[in-house]
Amino acid sequence: MIRVFIIDDHKMVIGGMQLLLKDAPDISVAGTALSGEEGIEALSRTEADVVLLDINMPGINGIDTCKQLLETHPNLKIIAISMHKESSLIRLMLSNGAKGYVLKNAGQDEVIDAIKTVHNGQMYLDETVNTIVVNSVASGNRQKTESPFPTLSKREKEILLLILDERTTQEIAEKLFISFGTVETHRRNMLIKTGARNTAGLVRISLEYELHK
Repeated sequence: MIRVFIIDDHKMVIGGMQLLLKDAPDISVAGTALSGEEGIEALSRTEADVVLLDINMPGINGIDTCKQLLETHPNLKIIAISMHKESSLIRLMLSNGAKGYVLKNAGQDEVIDAIKTVHNGQMYLDETVNTIVVNSVASGNRQKTESPFPTLSKREKEILLLILDERTTQEIAEKLFISFGTVETHRRNMLIKTGARNTAGLVRISLEYELHK
């Protein structure tokens, strides 16, 4: 029996994954957590073989959660479950120890196949993710070699420039005519893309690698 642990900050996603795995005869859900911190703590006392891990989470993001889990549980097989399709982010997750990467719109057969594949010691990329990585390599993906980070979107750069200008979240929201929550979502996505632990780290990295340009 393959014991699976699910970490995602959305209860609906966790519920959906549990439903997908409910009828798999050789897979059981050993537990769930709504944050990286909660998952790390729970897995210190819960036996699991495979972890389905979201990337975009408040607090400790999926990349850092992956690294921390593998430091204490080197035999865990971790599969990133995400909506992010940037090739650089995919490579970043894999370089930090994940053995698989599956998009959240994957079907039941695909999720089960991913779990069984990584449990058997092999790497698993779903078809879409594999195509993204292959195309990235084939096209040469000439993002600045000194920057290991995914490219920021136009809106993310707009918000980053205002952060560098020491604007508050509310001031940024008013300036760009978007909601407070939307600003925070973009900020969180930038933290995940850069691996920064907080806004100060994001500012440092953005200046060092000129991500705001």
